[in-house]
Amino acid sequence: MRTPPNERLTSDIAERPAAAKPDPASRSERRCILCGDSVARHELIRLAVSPDGEVLPDPAAKAPGRGAWIAPDRAALEAAIADGHFKRALMRAFKGGPPGADLSWPDDLPQRVGDALARNLLDRLGLELRAGNVIAGSARIADQARMGRIALLLHASDSSEDGRKRLDQAWRVGMDAQGSGRRGTVLPLDRAALSVALGRDNVVHLGVSGAGPGASPASERIGQAVTRLMRYSGCDPGPDGGVPKHE
Repeated sequence: MRTPPNERLTSDIAERPAAAKPDPASRSERRCILCGDSVARHELIRLAVSPDGEVLPDPAAKAPGRGAWIAPDRAALEAAIADGHFKRALMRAFKGGPPGADLSWPDDLPQRVGDALARNLLDRLGLELRAGNVIAGSARIADQARMGRIALLLHASDSSEDGRKRLDQAWRVGMDAQGSGRRGTVLPLDRAALSVALGRDNVVHLGVSGAGPGASPASERIGQAVTRLMRYSGCDPGPDGGVPKHE
C-alpha cells in the first residue's frame, strides 16, 4: 500500500494487491524480529508504524517508512506479546517509533494480522480472476485440471468432502500424479468470504492456471499469500506450502 506523505496510516489498512509482475525485491531476505531467522520476505509479515506510533499489519509491504518483519505464527506472536518480548523487539526495530509518539499496538493485533492476511489473499484472488488466471466452477475446473492446466487448487473451508475428492482426483490425473495422494488446499475461508471477494455466487472451489513450461507466475503469487495465511492460522499448507515455483 502506497500512502501519500500527508495521509495517515490507520488501523483499518486497506492493502492494495501487489503489482502483476513479480518484484525482484520480493525474493530478498528479511529477519524475523521475534525468532531471529532470516528468510525470503514473502514468507514473513511486515509490520508498519502509523504517525501516532501504532504498530499495524502491512502484509502487502507497501506502507511507507521503516518496517519490522515477523514469521506467520500467531501462537508465537501472542506469546511474545504476553511475555514482553514483542515490545522489546519492536523498540529495537523501530528505535522508539516516530518522533514524539509512543510505540503501541492494538490489543487485538494478532486478530488484525490474521484478518489482514485473509484480505490480502482475497484481494489477490480478485485481481487474478480479472486477469483470467483464476477459474471458478467445479465443471470447468475439472476439465482444465484433467488437461494439466491447473497449477494450484483451492477449496473453501465449508466445501464438501465429495466435491474436493472429485477435483483432487482430476488434478492428480492432469499432473500425472495418480497415487500420490496430492490434494488441493482447504482454505481457512468459507464460500461466503470467497463469493463476496470475487463478486460471484457460491464460490466453493478455485483453480489457478499456470501449469506447464512458460506459465504465468499467478500461481506463485497466490500460493505465497495462501501459505502465509495457512501458517498463521495454524493450518498445514501442504508439501512445499503448495506454492509452485517459477524462475
